[in-house]
Amino acid sequence: MPLAGRMADNVRGEADGPSDISACGEDVLAEMTENNKRQNLKKKNSIIKSVRESFRLSLALKNKESNNKIEKTNTRNDHGNSSDDLVQSPASPKEQLTKQESKSYILTEILPVPLSVMEINNLIKNNILGEAYLNILSLREEVQCEQDALKKDEKAFPLELLNKEKDVHLLNNNLRDKLTEIVHQSSSQPSCNKELLVQVANIIQEEEKREGDAEQMGVWRDVWRAAIERGVKETLNKIHLDSYEENISWLAVHLGQVGKVIVEQLEKVKAELTSSYPPSFNVFETYVSIFHKVVGEHLKGLLGKVTELKDYHALLDFILNHYHSEKIMGSNSLQPELKEELKTLKLDEDFLDQIKNAYCNRLQADVRSSLDNIIKLEHDEMWKDNNKPQINEELYLSHIHMDILMYISGRIQASSLLDVKLEHRVMCCCLHELKEFPKRFESAFVQWNKTLLDPSLWAEYHITYINSFSDLKEQIESYRQKCPSQVEQLDKEINGLVKMLSQALLDHFKNDTKPLLKMMMTKKWLSSDEDFQQLHKRIETLSQQCKHMSPHHVQEFVSGVHYFVVKEYISQLMKNNYSCKNRKNENAAAKIEVQWGELHELFQEMNSVQHWLYPVGEHLQKIIGERKSEIKNYLQPLVDDYPDFRQKHLSAVLYFRGVTRGRQRQMILQTLSDLKQNARNAGSTQHALFNEMEAAVNTDCLVNMPCYFH
Repeated sequence: MPLAGRMADNVRGEADGPSDISACGEDVLAEMTENNKRQNLKKKNSIIKSVRESFRLSLALKNKESNNKIEKTNTRNDHGNSSDDLVQSPASPKEQLTKQESKSYILTEILPVPLSVMEINNLIKNNILGEAYLNILSLREEVQCEQDALKKDEKAFPLELLNKEKDVHLLNNNLRDKLTEIVHQSSSQPSCNKELLVQVANIIQEEEKREGDAEQMGVWRDVWRAAIERGVKETLNKIHLDSYEENISWLAVHLGQVGKVIVEQLEKVKAELTSSYPPSFNVFETYVSIFHKVVGEHLKGLLGKVTELKDYHALLDFILNHYHSEKIMGSNSLQPELKEELKTLKLDEDFLDQIKNAYCNRLQADVRSSLDNIIKLEHDEMWKDNNKPQINEELYLSHIHMDILMYISGRIQASSLLDVKLEHRVMCCCLHELKEFPKRFESAFVQWNKTLLDPSLWAEYHITYINSFSDLKEQIESYRQKCPSQVEQLDKEINGLVKMLSQALLDHFKNDTKPLLKMMMTKKWLSSDEDFQQLHKRIETLSQQCKHMSPHHVQEFVSGVHYFVVKEYISQLMKNNYSCKNRKNENAAAKIEVQWGELHELFQEMNSVQHWLYPVGEHLQKIIGERKSEIKNYLQPLVDDYPDFRQKHLSAVLYFRGVTRGRQRQMILQTLSDLKQNARNAGSTQHALFNEMEAAVNTDCLVNMPCYFH
C-alpha cells in the first residue's frame, strides 16, 4: 500500500477510538471538544506534511525510473531491437503520437517542489511555458496526493487545500489562455516564434498522454483548433469590404481578396508552421479544414448584405467555381499537400439552396423590370417620335425581340457556368416571367397607338410587331425540351398577341374601306369610279405593306382581307339600293367585270390562296349583263361553285339587274330551286360566302311564288 494510504488509515484508526466526554459537564465538554478539534487539525497538518514528503520522494524515484527506461529503450533500439519493446505513453483518444514523436519528445523531470503560484504565473506571462508547465504538473500531483489522503477521512477539505485547488485551476486557465494566444497569433501572423509553437505542441501531447488523470485541462487539441479558428476568423475579418454605394462590384472584389488571402495564409502555414508541430497534428490539413469552416461562416455573413443579382452570382461563382480551382485551393503552391478531396468547400445544403433560391427570386424580379425597360426603350426609340420601323431582309422589324432574347439567353448562359440544375431553374424562371410580357406589351402599345394619326404608320407598326414576336416565338422553341410547360404557355401568349395585332390591322382596314365599299352598286358608282379608285388605292397600299410581313402570317392575313373585300363588294348587290333600267345593266356588268379584274389582279399580287373567291364576280356579272332569257343558263356554274347561293340572293341580284317581276323572273327562280334540289353539294359549307350576306327581299315581286328563301 502507498505510503500516503497507510498514513491515512492510521489517522482514521485514531479518530475512531473511544471517548469519555459524555460523562463530563457542559463546560468540560466544550473544552474537550475544542481540544479535540485542535488535536485533529494538528494530526491533519501532520498527515499533509508527511504526504508531501512522501510525494516528493516517490516523484524523484518515478523520474529516475522513467529516465532509466527511456535510456534502456533507446539502447535496445540502437542495437536493432524491435520497436514493440518501447514503453509508450497512453495515446490520445483522437490521435496517436507516432513512434518518431515519442522518441523526439521527452518530458523533463517533474519538479519535486513547485514554485509559488505567482512565480508560475510570471513564467506563463513571460512565455517560459515548458518550465511553467512542469511546475503546474508538480502542483497538480501534490494536490492530488493530498486529496487522496484526506478524502476518506474528511467531509470537507481544509481551506489551505481548497485554495491550492483554486490556484491549480487558475494556473491551468492562464496556461490555456497563453497557448490560445500563441496559436491564435500564429494563425493570423504565421511568421511568429516557432520555439513557442514547439512548446505548445509538447504541452498538448503531454496532456493527451495524461488523459484520464484528475484535474485534466480539457480536450487540448480542441482548444488548439479553436485558437486556430479564431486567428483565421480575425484574418478574414480584416479584409476590406466596400459598401454597394462605394463600389458596385464590392462583393466580387472582396471575394477576390478572400481567395488571395487564403492562398497566402496556407502558403505560410505550409512553409513556416508545419515544421513546428509533430506529424500527428496534421497542421496543414487542419488549417485547410478550418479555412473551409470559417469561409463558410464568412459567406453566411456576406449573404445578408446581398441584394443584387450580380452579387448572388458572384457568391455562387466563388463557391462553385473559384474556391476549388487553381485560383485558390487548387493553387500550385499548395500542392501536393492539399489533396483533391480537401479542395471543395463543403457547405450545408440548406445554405447553398438558400443562395440559389435568393438568386432565382432576384432574377425573376430583374427579368420583370428589364422587360418593362424594354417597352420603355421601344417607346423612346420608336413610338415617341413616330419613327418608321427598320426593314431587314424585306421585313419590318423592331429590335425588341432581340433585346428580349439577348437578355434571357444571357441570364441562362451565366447560370450554366454555375450549376446545371440552377441553369434549368433559371431557364424556367425566365420563361415564366416572359409569359406575362405579351399582355403588358399589348396594353402599352394599344394605349399609345390611340394617339397615332398616320394610318400607314399605324399599319407598319402592327406588321413590325407581328414579325418581331413571331421571331421571338421561333427562338424560344430551343428551350422546349428542358422547359416544355413554360414554352407552351409562352407560345399561347405570343399567339394571342400576334392574333390581336393581325385582327387589329384587319379591323383597321375594314373600318377604312367599308364606307367606300358601301358606295358600290349604287347610282353614283355606275357613273363614277372615284370610290372604287379610293378602294383600289387602300388595297394597293396594304398590299405593299404586306410584302414586309412575315411569311408565317401574311398568307392568313391576306386571306382575311381578300374574303372581306369580296364579301362586302358582292353584298352590295343584295341590298336593293339600285335597280338598273333601260339597259343600264349592261353598263353595270361591264363595270363589275373591269373592277373585278382589278381586284383579282391585286389579290394575286398579294399571293392570296383564296382562289375559290375569284369566280363569284364573273358569275354575277354574266347574270347581270345577259338577256333575261339567258340568265337561267348561268345558274349552274354559280351553284356548283357556291352551294350557299340561295333564292333570296338571286332575287336581290335580279332586282339589281332590273328584273323585278314577271314570268321570266319566276322561271329563273324556279330554275335555281330545281338546281338546288338536285345539287350534290347542296349542303356543303366548305366555302361559305353567301351565308354571310344578308339579302333584302322585295315582297311585291314574290306574289304567288313558292317560299324557297331558306
